[in-house]
Amino acid sequence: MNLRYPVSSRFEGSREARMRQLVAALWAGLAEQGVSWVGFYTAPGVRFVDGRGVEQSAGPGELLLAVREPKPACSPIGLEGMCGRSYLSREAVVVADVEALPPEVGYVACDPRDRSEVVVPCLELDGRCWGVLDLDSLAPGCFDAADARALHGLLVEAGLSHGAPPEVQRL
Repeated sequence: MNLRYPVSSRFEGSREARMRQLVAALWAGLAEQGVSWVGFYTAPGVRFVDGRGVEQSAGPGELLLAVREPKPACSPIGLEGMCGRSYLSREAVVVADVEALPPEVGYVACDPRDRSEVVVPCLELDGRCWGVLDLDSLAPGCFDAADARALHGLLVEAGLSHGAPPEVQRL
């Protein structure tokens, strides 16, 4: 769909602060374009301080919701869904229509109204994945590979990922 990414923020501070800044900027610019949810999930062993000042970390085999807009979502989540697929493969995942996915794909619906999703891995300099950026939409076909690449570029700009744009799995 090629959403317009009107992010012109200067990203500063800790990883958590930059995650919050990016989510706020994406939500402010994309909610009116059909995006229904934006958030980060962090990997096992990655520590972050939540909005209440409590340090948290995902356990083995799960991802933990770190920063999100506009509402809470499933947390922790296993690695069998799209976020887990992106985390394990270190590739972006674009789902054009979640209702068209076969059951064996393992889609995890935090909001049953969601119809499309894009997930982009967040990579350390050494290539390890520390988490994923996840966007959902109530409209089918809201995201495409160009959106995954644009989001990766914003992650790099914010200092939240490194390296070349990831391969994109289209489901």
